[in-house]
Amino acid sequence: MPFDASTGKEKVAVLYRMVMPEHTCPYGLKSKDLLEHQGYRVEDHPLRTHEETEAFKAEHGVKTTPQTFIGGERIGGYDDLREHFGEHVPGEDETSYRPVIAIFGVAFLMALAFSWAAYGSVATVRAGEWFIAISMCLLGIQKLQDVESFSTMFLNYDLLARRWVRYGYFYPYAETLAGVLMIAGAATWLSAPLALFIGGIGAVSVFKAVYVDKRELKCACVGGSSRVPLGFVSLTENVMMVAMALWMGIRALT
Repeated sequence: MPFDASTGKEKVAVLYRMVMPEHTCPYGLKSKDLLEHQGYRVEDHPLRTHEETEAFKAEHGVKTTPQTFIGGERIGGYDDLREHFGEHVPGEDETSYRPVIAIFGVAFLMALAFSWAAYGSVATVRAGEWFIAISMCLLGIQKLQDVESFSTMFLNYDLLARRWVRYGYFYPYAETLAGVLMIAGAATWLSAPLALFIGGIGAVSVFKAVYVDKRELKCACVGGSSRVPLGFVSLTENVMMVAMALWMGIRALT
């Protein structure tokens, strides 16, 4: 039986959540799991019909479920519960580098895996090339999920897109195609100029927006719903494309 060390009393939480044949509230399940993880015995009260749910909300003056009560005090929904336990709950407009960390981290591991499979070693030049090329593909996928949304965000800072709106629709396909060709080491005559073109314009656009105009914007690099701030990461993406394009082009000519 779990006890609160500061009071010596049993740690009990009362949880009301929707559990219907057609819908089990995922936040209710998360709330129950969080409470149990925090050492609480959960008095679980499933709300099994819409009528029962609406009656509960009217009785307690709340608009949503689940709702958690601890020591007779209403804590609130899942996010409120996380805040109660000292966990960080990101705000709607809060920036986050998590998407780019995930993309570049996975790209790096994939490049090492490719290198090991092909050469029996992770310490190869090709691993570095694959890292950049795979990163381009993964970033392209993020944009291709919603090209319309990406192009809208892209228009906030890209110099060419502002003059030629259709460039915002072209960019995700160009980045992905260049990345795929670079992974294969094929058609360098196309992939290198393509990456050089979009990477060069992108680098200049980001540098102007962030470091010259001092604008605070969200980066479209991981898609139109991105909360990644425009800045160093965005500039790095474009510089990597330029560097890869120059490297592949020089290697093809030698």
